[in-house]
Amino acid sequence: MYNARATLPAEMTDTTGKIAKNLERFAQAVAAHDRENPTHTANGIGLAHFDLERLGLEEGEEILPGITIHADSGVTGNFRVLCDGEHDEGKTEAEEEVVEAVATQAVPAGAPGVSPGEIPFGS
Repeated sequence: MYNARATLPAEMTDTTGKIAKNLERFAQAVAAHDRENPTHTANGIGLAHFDLERLGLEEGEEILPGITIHADSGVTGNFRVLCDGEHDEGKTEAEEEVVEAVATQAVPAGAPGVSPGEIPFGS
């Protein structure tokens, strides 16, 4: 039985294993993104510059079919799926509605712990 790992130097197997695990995670994240967001597709993976260098990857390198790797200002140890769509479209509209609803309602101000109509102690 042939074991390819046994013939590689130890430092190379560590790097190969890390890259293999990351490629698997990248593929899972891209699949999840595309499943959850059918109106737009993923086109890249964003990594912190430190992680890009640590893994020996290059900016713009295609790591999966149609998926390229890009350095960004994210936190080391995390990656982001980059796509051609806007994910916050609905949030902006919802926030505007909430702010508008709060701005049109009057709320009487009272002392903490005092029920409306009750005279606060010491008045």
